[in-house]
Amino acid sequence: MSTITVMLLGGPNHLPQERRIITVARGCEKIKLPFGGGYEHFLHRGEQKKIDGRELPVYQWIMRTAIAE
Repeated sequence: MSTITVMLLGGPNHLPQERRIITVARGCEKIKLPFGGGYEHFLHRGEQKKIDGRELPVYQWIMRTAIAE
């Protein structure tokens, strides 16, 4: 399986910076990130941003859901 590094923007301010650059499967359109008793959802809308000399796909925060028990 091929992977890419992406950047997560938006969502809770207390989401640590080190969790905002992650690796996902290539072609992944949505990301569901476990965080603080729930999930933060991010969606790729075609935007890219240059970080440390690399062009990274940007995933924008769209919503939060609770973890089902």
